Amino acid sequence: MYPAAKLLPLILLTTLSLKATEYEIKSDIPYYDEASRAAEPYIQERAVLDIYYPKGSTDFATVIWFHGGGLTNGNKYLPGEIRNQNIAIVAPNYRLSPKVPATECIVDAAAAVAWVFQNIEQFGGNPSKIFISGHSAGGYLASMVGMDKSYLQVHGIDANQIAGLIPFSGHTITHFTIRKEQGIPGHQPVIDKYAPLYHVRADAPPLLLITGDRELELLGRYEENAYMMRMMRVAGHTDTQIMELDGYDHGMERPAYPLLLKEVDRVLKQR
Repeated sequence: MYPAAKLLPLILLTTLSLKATEYEIKSDIPYYDEASRAAEPYIQERAVLDIYYPKGSTDFATVIWFHGGGLTNGNKYLPGEIRNQNIAIVAPNYRLSPKVPATECIVDAAAAVAWVFQNIEQFGGNPSKIFISGHSAGGYLASMVGMDKSYLQVHGIDANQIAGLIPFSGHTITHFTIRKEQGIPGHQPVIDKYAPLYHVRADAPPLLLITGDRELELLGRYEENAYMMRMMRVAGHTDTQIMELDGYDHGMERPAYPLLLKEVDRVLKQR
C-alpha cells in the first residue's frame, strides 16, 4: 500500500492528466455567412457542422470527416474510433440531391473546409494540420475539395494548405449521382471535371486511398482508386498510397480508422 503522503501527489497527477484530455463538442455551427443562410432555407437547415476538440490544448491536428450516403442521404457524425486522440474532429452536413444538384455537395464541402481553416485557431487547433477524410460519398467530397483547387480558391484558400487527404472508398471517377442526374447509367464510367482523377497533379497534398476488398467493394471501386494512385505517380506526385482491406466490403470504415490515425501521425512527423 502507498503511504498517505504519496497518494496525494498521485491523485493530483491523475486529476491533471484527466483535465489535459478533456474534450468538448459544439454542435450545429453554421459554416455559411448570414446572408447565404437567409437566402436559402435549405442552407440554413443542412449547412452546419459539429466540432469535437481537446479542450485547453493547442497546436493539435484536425480531421474533417464527411459522411457518406451517395450525395442523396446521410447525416454528420463524429466517429468514436478516432476520438480521444488529442485531435479535433469536424463533421459537416451538406445539402443533398435531389433538393439541389449533386455538384452543390462539393460547393458545401469546400465552404465547410474553409470555415475550419478560418476558425480552428479559436479552438486551439493549428490550421496547417488540417486533414480531410470521409467514407464513400464523403471520401469523394474529400478528394474533390483537395484535388480541384477552384473550390477552395473561392474562399481565398489554397488547397495545398491541406495537410493530407484520406478518402475511404470514395469515387475517383465522376460520382454516380452526378452521372445519374445527367442520364448516365451507374456502370458507365465518366472522368470529367467532377472526377478527382481529372485533377491529378504533382503538388497535391499527401493522398492515402483506402478501399475494401476489390472482390467485395462496389462496382470497380478498388480499381478506380488504384488508377488514381497510378496516375498521381505518373503526374509526379511522390506521396500517394493505396491500401486495400482484404475481406471487407464497402462498409470498411471500422478497420480503416486506425490507418487514418497512423497517416495523420506519419505526415506530421515528416514535417
